[in-house]
Amino acid sequence: MFRTSFSMDFFARNVRRLAGLWLIFLMVGGVNAEEPEWTRYVGVRKLDIADRTVQANAHGAVGDGQTLNTAAIQAAIDACAAQGGGKVVFDKGDYLTGSVFLKSNVQLHIGEGVRLLGSQRLEDYPEIHTRVAGVEMLWPAALVNVIGQRNAAVTGSGIIDGQGKPFWDAYWALRKEYEPKKLRWIVDYDAKRPRTLLVDGCWDILIEDITFQRAGFWTVHILYSSYVTVDGITVQNNIGGHGPSTDGIDIDSSSWILVQNADIDCNDDNFCIKSGRDWDGLRINRPTEYVLIQNCVSRRGGGLITFGSETSGGMRHIMARNLRAHGTKVGIRFKSARNRGGVVEDIHLRNITMDSVGVAVEITPNWNPSYSYSELPEGYDYRTLPDHWRVMLEPVVPAQRGIPTFKGIYIDQVNCRNARRAIFADGLAENPLRDFHFSDVYIRAQEAGKIQHAKDWTFEKVTLEAADGKPLTMTNTDNVKL
Repeated sequence: MFRTSFSMDFFARNVRRLAGLWLIFLMVGGVNAEEPEWTRYVGVRKLDIADRTVQANAHGAVGDGQTLNTAAIQAAIDACAAQGGGKVVFDKGDYLTGSVFLKSNVQLHIGEGVRLLGSQRLEDYPEIHTRVAGVEMLWPAALVNVIGQRNAAVTGSGIIDGQGKPFWDAYWALRKEYEPKKLRWIVDYDAKRPRTLLVDGCWDILIEDITFQRAGFWTVHILYSSYVTVDGITVQNNIGGHGPSTDGIDIDSSSWILVQNADIDCNDDNFCIKSGRDWDGLRINRPTEYVLIQNCVSRRGGGLITFGSETSGGMRHIMARNLRAHGTKVGIRFKSARNRGGVVEDIHLRNITMDSVGVAVEITPNWNPSYSYSELPEGYDYRTLPDHWRVMLEPVVPAQRGIPTFKGIYIDQVNCRNARRAIFADGLAENPLRDFHFSDVYIRAQEAGKIQHAKDWTFEKVTLEAADGKPLTMTNTDNVKL
């Protein structure tokens, strides 16, 4: 029987993780009586993998870094599933492959000295119906796919390398073509790029210890799934360049998720919570809820912990604690748009250390208009547009339904040094940012920043040190006092 993520064997073999858990215990002063009970139930409930090994090499896999092994690896997975499950393993080597699809009761084990290398040909990733950046559409399958399965795992101390640079280059070329045509809003959807690992419509899935490199697009995408554990992974996407949209971990309209002991260096949001975009996201209307992220590190990237910009289904009951950011663009980040909708509430962010970030806390419900708002330029016939263009252009009616809400946010025990700006909070006049609570916060930055269109904020033991000597600017606020 394969060990669960809670077994004694797991703890015995993971001293680094135990140290991190002990640090959490010390930082919060022991057991916190106010900790929500739901945090006890996140992640894999039970993982039961048969004690059986299937060798991918016995099914024709060749670790020479050149032979395309898609069919051989899939044959090994299928054979393992047909026998009732077990572990698929590899001899040491580099295995070039396109999309493979994991099945229930199978553990894909990428051991030490093994690398899965993503094909750099888009045709090796068949298109599937999925959700990408908040919109359901046809899109290339990921390199490793776990779709509609339960009781499965991707583990090992080896490497999954997306080899994404050709996809990065294709994106930038298309963006250069589209932006003069006022088509910035659709570039990310037309520039099709494979994710590295997709967990979609699954229960009880474990992702453990893998090092991910050079994702073509998002690295780990958890979509429409429940009871997933991501533990001890490393993401290194800034090797040989800076790939666009190479998020670290995206948790998307999913619940009962545990992410811990991750170290992420990417070129977009590091740990990101999502729940759908605009009309399509409101149609699905599925929240992300009951998520615990703990004992993690972000390096380069767009945001240590980001909520949005796809907020349409809502987000609630989320805790992120014992996080560190080094050189990340933004630390704590909330972003949405006027056509996105959704309620983001009951968010707890605790024990966060940041060094050399751009903005420590950023809240923008009118984020990046050229990307967020879809408008068809003159010269296009709506009747001949691709399906996903028409979905993106579908208006949110009534317009009020598209106004996002941020409320009930608790930010505690934050220490930030060498930031460019401490706080940037720019709410909406018609729906202010409500009930934000800061306690035990120290931020040293070049400038304090601003709060606009906010209501009922509390500050307890909060110190903002601004090198320029200017105070935090507050405009159009109600009951907000620092």
